[in-house]
Amino acid sequence: MTKLTIVANIIAKADSIELVKEELLKLIDITRAEDGCINYDLHQDNENPAHFTFYENWVSRELWQIHMANTHLADYMAATEGAVEAFTLNEMTQIA
Repeated sequence: MTKLTIVANIIAKADSIELVKEELLKLIDITRAEDGCINYDLHQDNENPAHFTFYENWVSRELWQIHMANTHLADYMAATEGAVEAFTLNEMTQIA
């Protein structure tokens, strides 16, 4: 199995930055405790506080998919409905 790297970018709506940030922070401890999570690091852009990035590494894509199906992510989606301007997710493999 190959380690999977995830780069997820979340752009909050201008009037929802704090709400989105609070909800993203709630994901940290529970996700870091999940089977297969190597790291799960949240960043906030210094120039644009509405831009958040998760940098994640997982033992395998299969374990990441289990993470994606967990209820805490569904709870996040419900709590931030209408508060996110854009979301992109890249599945990546480290090559060097």
